[in-house]
Amino acid sequence: MVFHGYSRYGSQFLWIIISIGIGLFFFETKGSAILELYYWISYPLRTLDSSGLIHKRLTNARLMELTQTTAELKKENQQLKKLLGYSEIQKTEVIVAPVIAHTPYHWWKSLVLGRGSRDGVEIGFVVTGIGGLVGRIVSVTPHTSRVLLITDPSSRVGFKVSQTGTMGIIIGNASSFVKIRFFDKFPEANVGDTVITSPVGLLFPGGLPIGQIISLDLNKQPAPEGDVLLTVAFNKLENVVIHPYISK
Repeated sequence: MVFHGYSRYGSQFLWIIISIGIGLFFFETKGSAILELYYWISYPLRTLDSSGLIHKRLTNARLMELTQTTAELKKENQQLKKLLGYSEIQKTEVIVAPVIAHTPYHWWKSLVLGRGSRDGVEIGFVVTGIGGLVGRIVSVTPHTSRVLLITDPSSRVGFKVSQTGTMGIIIGNASSFVKIRFFDKFPEANVGDTVITSPVGLLFPGGLPIGQIISLDLNKQPAPEGDVLLTVAFNKLENVVIHPYISK
């Protein structure tokens, strides 16, 4: 009877002692053991979740990168097709060249192409882009060449008004349009007329598109002047065509 009572109450007493011991242990360790246990139990789940999240983010970033690259390649391909289509109608063999740099702090003055003397480029060759005249080659290295743009204030290009045949000189204006100065005191020209290179010019062949007249000052002294909006988007040039033209 005594033994039976002891075994019954003794087991309860033993569990009470164990519970108090566990409680004291966690009290002394301030619950760190529970945190450690939780950490190791949850670690595989957290690792899977974290790696999955990281993988998802990396996948999304990669997809975004590929999408942007594809769009850029598509745009470049369209530009090259236009340039190649333009080059096929030329009478002489031409060189398609990538634009690799603009002159720092002088964006409208010159640009550098990724073709040079090893590709057959020479000083004096004419450069065009989608829309018309860009400029001419003024210096060459084995792998690169520099173009003096028609927008450079030092540039001079002979022009002709397509509709009337009136001629003059183009002066760079360091912007998306150029100044035109007529030879005639009373030129036949109107806003909206198109301007092309002069057939009697020395630096460029005749007939290359330049732009459209957007303003005129026929009373300007010493000669009538106007502004021409260029048909080439100089701020978007990525590829150009080099024409083997030597000055007359």
